[in-house]
Amino acid sequence: MSAPESEDLLRELAPQVLGAVVRRYGHFASAEDATQEALLAAALQWPKEGVPDDPRAWLITVAARRLTDLLRAEQARRRREDTVAAWRLADDWLAPAADQPVPASDDTLVLLFMCCHPSLSPASQIALTLRAVGGLTTAEIARAFLVPEGTMTRRITRAKQRVKDSGVPFRLPRPADRAERLGAVLHVLYLIFNEGYASTSGPDLQRAELAAEAIRLTRMVHRLLPGDGEVAGLLALMLLTDARRPARTGQDGALIPMAEQDRTLWDAGQIAEGVELITAALPRGTPGPYQLQAAIAAVHDEAPSAKETDWPQITALYEALMRIAGNPMVALNHAVAVAMARGPRAGLDLLEHLQHDEHLAGDHRLYAVRAHLLETAGELGAARESYEEAAGRAMSYPQQRYLRARAARLSRAEGPDEPA
Repeated sequence: MSAPESEDLLRELAPQVLGAVVRRYGHFASAEDATQEALLAAALQWPKEGVPDDPRAWLITVAARRLTDLLRAEQARRRREDTVAAWRLADDWLAPAADQPVPASDDTLVLLFMCCHPSLSPASQIALTLRAVGGLTTAEIARAFLVPEGTMTRRITRAKQRVKDSGVPFRLPRPADRAERLGAVLHVLYLIFNEGYASTSGPDLQRAELAAEAIRLTRMVHRLLPGDGEVAGLLALMLLTDARRPARTGQDGALIPMAEQDRTLWDAGQIAEGVELITAALPRGTPGPYQLQAAIAAVHDEAPSAKETDWPQITALYEALMRIAGNPMVALNHAVAVAMARGPRAGLDLLEHLQHDEHLAGDHRLYAVRAHLLETAGELGAARESYEEAAGRAMSYPQQRYLRARAARLSRAEGPDEPA
């Protein structure tokens, strides 16, 4: 097995191994450390000695032995403290024998629920999910979110402590809580994907490794819950959106809006898979927000050109989305769809109701949309001002460059006699 194949296998097995060790022993933080040591041992040994017949069992056995060593050391260090009595000593501190059967159940979903525990902030949920389920190192997560490694280490450490203090048992939530908790898991995966596809800050428009990780984790959840329409919808949404990534930037890294993209560069395989997923999910019952967003993405991706996009259908889908999960960003996208279907003035009228929304007031996207609609309506001076306002509010450097370039182009189009 090549090194990349071995690395892919280890990342796939990492959450299964961690889940199995936590289920058997508890001690989430120590189990996570032990699992990382087992993965490191595999990365060093397998290329030389070959992959064992049952790599998952091998990793669980090694991680269990590492955990035993860690807990014995902790027991010795805290022997005189009353808290030592709280440790749950499994199998008299003996690691399972190498030939002891390993349960075949996949605890990945339980692990995801634990990482997305409601006691954690969204930032901590994301960090812990990428660390424990995604198998990313703390340094990799820190680089992805443009924060110092020490900051991310503290964030993950605090998250582990919060999980420990919550006393949450390692099992699936009760049926009454499961839907809400699954919603939190999907939201975390959605946030990870969005940060990868359209970085909110920094020098790059997108961070492909984060988007790819979100898709991988969502595939994992879909495999575990194949009948859940919203899981299928989220995976379809990610695939249909990520399919456009190759055409989103030019050779210089500049942003290219969808209407100007070379659609031959879109990933046809991802589009076909996404369309198949959402087509199968929609008839199962009342569609949820991720399914409706995926349906919108499918209409975009299946259009042969920007001019041939079925904007009335997209408008109707956004109106359905607003009824069940309305928020300012959905309303903003609805305004764009209305403008494309009925003319820019209709969209601008809707924006008038959004400009005082406290969630959008400081967001560059409101001003960027307004600029685009004003430009389409022929109001070039007002459009230029809105582009400049949007550029001043954008946190991503590629977005700033794109918006300033649009403003500069309109400035030249206005000519010297046009009002400023």
